[in-house]
Amino acid sequence: MQYDFDKVIDRRGSGAIMTDCLQARYGREDLIALWIADMYFETPEPVRRALEQRLSHQIYGYSVAPESYWQSILDWERKIHGWTIPREQLSFIPGIVRGIAFVLQCFTRPGDKVVVQPPVYMPFLNLPRANARRLVYNPLRFDEAAGTYRMDLENLEQVCRDEAPKVLILSNPHNPAGIVWPVEDLARLASICKRYGVLVVSDEIHADMALCGAVHHPFPTVSQEAADISVTFAAPSKTFNIAGIVSSFCVVTHPEIREKFYGYLEANELNATMFLSTVATEAAFTQCGAWRRQMLDYVQGNVDFVCNFLQQHIPGIRAVRPQASFLVWLDCRGLGLDHDALIDLFVNKARLALNDGEAFGPGGEGHMRMNVGAPRAMLAEALGRLADAANHLKR
Repeated sequence: MQYDFDKVIDRRGSGAIMTDCLQARYGREDLIALWIADMYFETPEPVRRALEQRLSHQIYGYSVAPESYWQSILDWERKIHGWTIPREQLSFIPGIVRGIAFVLQCFTRPGDKVVVQPPVYMPFLNLPRANARRLVYNPLRFDEAAGTYRMDLENLEQVCRDEAPKVLILSNPHNPAGIVWPVEDLARLASICKRYGVLVVSDEIHADMALCGAVHHPFPTVSQEAADISVTFAAPSKTFNIAGIVSSFCVVTHPEIREKFYGYLEANELNATMFLSTVATEAAFTQCGAWRRQMLDYVQGNVDFVCNFLQQHIPGIRAVRPQASFLVWLDCRGLGLDHDALIDLFVNKARLALNDGEAFGPGGEGHMRMNVGAPRAMLAEALGRLADAANHLKR
């Protein structure tokens, strides 16, 4: 079956954060919204059909997750990533951001230090602060020759030695730059963290969206050291555009870490599944492989379209070409604008809603994050507006 990713769907009035939040918070209806990380593509028909079938039942009472739900996750991870997970290592989690918060609450105390690698997904910065933990930065380094970021592992060792952090939050693949981390870098990070007693929380929500032949490596699979010190989160939500259905899972390989964390979840009833989550996940992982492959091809075409357009028409903006996901990190420093002028350019002159790079922490200044999980005609309109606005600056 051929799916239509060019179809334009009006999300306004559906309660979508992507569109309705702009009206509610800012009173704006003229912005092309390419910010929050869910896509404009129709949720796969098998997922919608499975949900509709379950909802046709007259009672929505307490429900137990069927064994087929758990097996769909285990089979998916083995098929897509070559990762064989024993059933006892797997747990439901009500959202990955919440899961990271649960780790902080379970394994750290107020005042403890948490390592992050900016520029990075905003909740990695906000959660520790909101939970009275102290942030420690291990900034990424931009490799000009490769056109992407690298981990600064020498600095990480110094940070772990001098600051004695309890936890490192890893974005794997990286958000916002879309990096599929080399297995060697992940293994070295694991070695450093184990040496200094640092628990690694790996957010792998974009794991199933590797592009252009890139191969994602689940963190616990890169070495025994990684398996011994990690809590790993993943979900079908980004890949199959079901982020509004809370459907995530957790894998903990080390028995002592697993006993403590899963005991915490159980004691607080935080691992209880919801029937819509299990239905959607199982349908996605068992019936939507063809949809995923076509979606990734379309997203890759969008990435190419954006990168080529910027190179030809707005050379002051350089895209960091992602190896995973539908997010493109835009380096706008070539425009020579300060922060306020850059926001004014995008919002008021080009009438676009993207994510402000400063929210991603140190190194995010002068950048914007663009969601390209949209029909290409929408991207063409957005980039045309941006080119007009940028060219007006020259005049």
